Amino acid sequence: MTQSNSRTIRTQLAKEVAAATRILVAEKILDYSGHVTTRLPDNEGFLIQTGLDSRAELRPERLLVVDYEGKVLEGEGNPPAELALHLEVLKARPDVQSVLHCHMDLAIAFTMMKGVQLQLLRARAVRWESGIPTHPDPSHIKLTEQGAALARTLGPHHAVLMRGHGLTLVAESVPALLVDAVHFQENALAMMQVLQSGAEVLPLTPEELEQINRHEMREFHIGKLWNYYIRKGVETGVVPAAWGMSS
Repeated sequence: MTQSNSRTIRTQLAKEVAAATRILVAEKILDYSGHVTTRLPDNEGFLIQTGLDSRAELRPERLLVVDYEGKVLEGEGNPPAELALHLEVLKARPDVQSVLHCHMDLAIAFTMMKGVQLQLLRARAVRWESGIPTHPDPSHIKLTEQGAALARTLGPHHAVLMRGHGLTLVAESVPALLVDAVHFQENALAMMQVLQSGAEVLPLTPEELEQINRHEMREFHIGKLWNYYIRKGVETGVVPAAWGMSS
């Protein structure tokens, strides 16, 4: 890949991370904490915001380029305290392009109820058919060994709850990560509503999940929702029109 192509891709990825971060704040999935990371091409490291920059106002040019040893290669400021979380997940999962760590209230709630496990109720929750494990460490994942332990709990899955703390999601792109975060919250809300109604929870059966998978169009669906949220973000001023992300 030429240097010019690499820079073009990096610029686009930086816009995606900044836009997704702002949108996730607007959707109340991120707030004053949490972060999105994504790999750069040719093993050049990954993009992550600084620990102090507001998620609601994040700009592409403020993102840091960090290598897989945790060294800041480009950018001003320091990475967030939970850098080790992203580092160790990305190192353990070469199939993963992007990582979200957040403190979604509904996700946390399902780590604090005895005998209650988050189930798959909504159709798009088929994404987590392999399982949603819970990591037992409720503290900030600041140390390498903590990040490695979280990555082991995540294993081959696409989501891991963090006891009394939050959620980590992984996906094949920043747009996919945004879409998965929206659907994770929708599914968690659906189960909470059923529990609060006092009715019995009826999760999707293996047969129903298989049926959903047979008709799954993930790439199309991600493109559709990414377009929706970007255009909504531009319309509401969450995403600057000057970034040129909507058409």
